[in-house]
Amino acid sequence: MRVSVALLAITTLFVSITPVLRAQQAQPSDAEYTTQALSAAPEAVAKDAAVMRMEKDGSMRMVRKGSNGFTCMIVGTDKMCNDANSMEFIGAMMKHAPPPNKIGISYMLAGDEGASNTDPYAKGKRADNHWIVTGPHIMLFGPPSKALGYTTAKDPDPTKPYMMWAGTPYEHAMIPVAPAK
Repeated sequence: MRVSVALLAITTLFVSITPVLRAQQAQPSDAEYTTQALSAAPEAVAKDAAVMRMEKDGSMRMVRKGSNGFTCMIVGTDKMCNDANSMEFIGAMMKHAPPPNKIGISYMLAGDEGASNTDPYAKGKRADNHWIVTGPHIMLFGPPSKALGYTTAKDPDPTKPYMMWAGTPYEHAMIPVAPAK
């Protein structure tokens, strides 16, 4: 009987602590996070880029100061390194505000896990939201990106340049790049 009670107590403890352990394991150290975030940019950009980390409360914390105007971070599972104008564009999008009238560049050389190509606020893949996964790429933000003439198809070939979120205020160019050899 004592063995059964002890086993039940251990099982209950394990079941209750498992989510906590998973959450701790899922959070990389700042050093690991920095390495992952910087993998989004070419080495020449990454070496002097700042690194920001989103905290559980949604606030941003500076992990590493930079000196070249680029900020690298991980958003969800996507690693990106953005210039100041791109950070402003993404910030406006997050606030549902009009984006700035400035050109910006963002590196995503680690590719992405996918996003809706029609809904900037989609949380996951659905049959009607034209989910697209793009390998290593750069993004160009701002009005000049719309003049590039890239396809605005809802289901474009992600190995060729295209416009993401076409027809929305957050439309921007997605330009696939070959990984460095």
